[in-house]
Amino acid sequence: MQRLVLASNNAGKLKEFSALLAPYGFDVVPQGQLGIPEAEEPHVTFVENALAKARHASRLSGLPALADDSGICVDALDGAPGVYSARYAQLAGKEKSDAANNAHLVSQLAGKLNRGAQYHCVLVLVRHADDPRPLISEGSWAGEVVDTPRGTGGFGYDAHFLLPELGRTAAELSAEDKNRISHRALALAALTERLGKNGLQAAQP
Repeated sequence: MQRLVLASNNAGKLKEFSALLAPYGFDVVPQGQLGIPEAEEPHVTFVENALAKARHASRLSGLPALADDSGICVDALDGAPGVYSARYAQLAGKEKSDAANNAHLVSQLAGKLNRGAQYHCVLVLVRHADDPRPLISEGSWAGEVVDTPRGTGGFGYDAHFLLPELGRTAAELSAEDKNRISHRALALAALTERLGKNGLQAAQP
């Protein structure tokens, strides 16, 4: 198994990435387990934040690092909350929690007919902190925001993210189903395709 630092302390993401990467021979270790603090995320795009987090974790661990930056982009809100998804309510002076974020999102959509949204994920994998050829992949998952939460699985905005073709929210999916069709799954599929059989060192940018 090849050890890989995950540049996140999010328990939900760790669980998903560990399950998704295990078949490819990666032992995913969260950065917190190695005493690595979270990186600053000052950028307005997913890709810039993910790259900053990956380089930070790799520099402090001396290991290859994987970072994701992901969130929900709502059409009627010009793509918000976007990169601020995890602290959407906090930016409005409220507590930082999934429940507060969801309540704030629903309040911002009050009276709006367009409920279209996309979960978006950018993955960045670096071989070392100064890797000039980071592997970057993206995945998007289209759905709609519903006012009333449904389901108990997942995390983040999952209980409010309806998948019309399935008639279920992301929180109503099994972990296996979500790991097959989610934005992170799509981004990871693109990433592992580039890794191929020869692993990280031989992967092409």
